[in-house]
Amino acid sequence: MSEAADPVTLRRALAGAEEYLARRGVDRSRFEAELIFSQALGLSRIELYMDLDRPLTPEERERALGLVARRGKREPLAYVLGEWGFRRLTLKTDARALVPRPETEILVERALALIEQLESPRVLDVGTGSGAIALALADEHPGARVVALDSSPDALALARENAEKCGLEIELKQGDIRASIARDPVAGEFDLVVSNPPYVLPEEIETLEPEVRDWEPREALVGVGVPEALAGRARELLVPGGRLAVELGEGQQAAYAALLGDLGYEAVTITPDLTGRERVVEARWP
Repeated sequence: MSEAADPVTLRRALAGAEEYLARRGVDRSRFEAELIFSQALGLSRIELYMDLDRPLTPEERERALGLVARRGKREPLAYVLGEWGFRRLTLKTDARALVPRPETEILVERALALIEQLESPRVLDVGTGSGAIALALADEHPGARVVALDSSPDALALARENAEKCGLEIELKQGDIRASIARDPVAGEFDLVVSNPPYVLPEEIETLEPEVRDWEPREALVGVGVPEALAGRARELLVPGGRLAVELGEGQQAAYAALLGDLGYEAVTITPDLTGRERVVEARWP
């Protein structure tokens, strides 16, 4: 039967996309299909449901099903959509940097609490990636002067695009926190050093979901020695009484807290995420 005689409605296309994504192992396949069609058609999810029986044009079907096919290959939904919400911001997302995680919003929340009494705190975000943490801090503490550091020029380019998209001003610098101080681009003193560093162990990478293992930048996931180097370098960057706040993977917090104590930090605490899992380690430099 021709398409003209048997038009494909939005309802039918959504059901087909849901079934396809489910077969490909995508959780919440209906929800994700709705998000993809919303993006492809320029409609909200509510608007989709208000017009389920309308036929799709060939162009609309091609555009939506192209995105569905990408998601079926287990490309992260945020990359497929091209944008992702983080705190109050909508950020551009692609394979140049990790997808901003909901868990990382807890790190931002703690960072804001640590600088809320300071009128113009100087903040360093180490491993900024898409710029999510740095931009959220600049957005929610307008007086903050935020420096965003990353070793990847591609990630920094994405962070710059996001800064322009959000209309926020941050200072972007390329460099590796593990580099010698002579080659370190970061100078000055900071009231807060914050980071969601690469903390996946090399032997753990194959246990991760395909969206993470096969698509997100490996150097942003696996960085042997980065959290430890960060702890050591932050001592030279923090003002007296300055704070360090670091997000780590499950089961890593206690050892890192002990390391901070050994390095001379005080008031070391661990904050759980919304699921109750230990997430953020923070400390004060004396």
